[in-house]
Amino acid sequence: MKYIDGGICAPKGFKASGIHCGIRKNRTKRDLALILSEKMCSAAAVYTTNKVKGAPLTVTKNNISDGHAIAAICNSGNANTCMADGVEKAELMCNALGKQLNIAPTDIVVASTGVIGQPLNTDAICAGIPALCDGLSADGCDNAAEAIMTTDTIKKAIAVEFELNGKPVRIGAIAKGSGMINPNMATMLCFVTTDVAISPAMLSNALTYVTARSFNMVSIDGDTSTNDMLSILANGMAGNEEITGEGADYDAFVQALLAICVKMAKLIARDGEGATKLIIADVTGACCHDAAATIASSIISSSLLKAAMFGADANWGRVLCAAGYSGAQFDPTKVDVTFVSSAGSVDVCKNGGGIEFDEDIAKKVLSEEEITIKFMLSEGDGCAQAFGCDLTYDYVKINGDYRT
Repeated sequence: MKYIDGGICAPKGFKASGIHCGIRKNRTKRDLALILSEKMCSAAAVYTTNKVKGAPLTVTKNNISDGHAIAAICNSGNANTCMADGVEKAELMCNALGKQLNIAPTDIVVASTGVIGQPLNTDAICAGIPALCDGLSADGCDNAAEAIMTTDTIKKAIAVEFELNGKPVRIGAIAKGSGMINPNMATMLCFVTTDVAISPAMLSNALTYVTARSFNMVSIDGDTSTNDMLSILANGMAGNEEITGEGADYDAFVQALLAICVKMAKLIARDGEGATKLIIADVTGACCHDAAATIASSIISSSLLKAAMFGADANWGRVLCAAGYSGAQFDPTKVDVTFVSSAGSVDVCKNGGGIEFDEDIAKKVLSEEEITIKFMLSEGDGCAQAFGCDLTYDYVKINGDYRT
């Protein structure tokens, strides 16, 4: 497997577009994105577990209930959430796009992100759809990635290429995510495309498995958004034998999808609102995977731990504290903790107790832009990683005037 350029347009048969249609006041910022496949796709998605859900999620779930879709549209700048006519507006977007492209409106994934609870200007969206469609291009990933951004500081696009039975196949993705992110489903918006031939059922199984080990392991601030969705379109244009069950081809697809989603999860965590550091909680030796995942998520979600990482303070007690209230079963007298970065590593805890370490070395290790917290047990083969960031002054500044 190798990483390649092109993002969502890297797989065969996909084009993308992104324009400014007028939702955002700043005309230099794109706010409407489109992804289109040449052929009908197997489709799957996972959604936020927040009881307050954006209307597009409801419409998308209905649209892909047959396991198929051919396009995805998303606006940014204003979320279609907490509006009495939200479903009507999401369906209106699908109808307008379907009419323009001569496709069924029920074959469309629809999404929306931005400020919650304010009226969405669907007139601007519908008026912009002709230009959006005219802009479709095999080089359109960059524009689409920009058009789904909110408080993101970087565009997020990834693609990989690998082989199935000797045939080259590709997976691409774009995502947005910077705040209102906590482990509990997808925790952002992410659109994945692939030219792999795979049945809707196996595509859904793969997405569920991968989500639990990637996007569900991200925490920025402890808030699970109302608009979170991870969707995938697979058009089969690579020409591989269709994956309809488990086996070597399915395993290879899952591993490639997992790699791309973990890499994207790290990009989202590093781009957390106001963040200066990517923090990875790496738990090994737990009694099972679920216990390791629970501990890792709890560590990465601790506000006190995140604040300590911002200050480059080797306060390892906060690591054990967060693991202790996670609810996972483990023996706290058999825990070792090590902080690791490109500047080196420092052991800070052995068998659940403090050990002497050089504070200056620890400060140097924790001053890097990527830090791994190794939480090591000896109770089994369970392992998991969670991805987060430090908690800074700028996080409060960004969210203190988010609407304005």
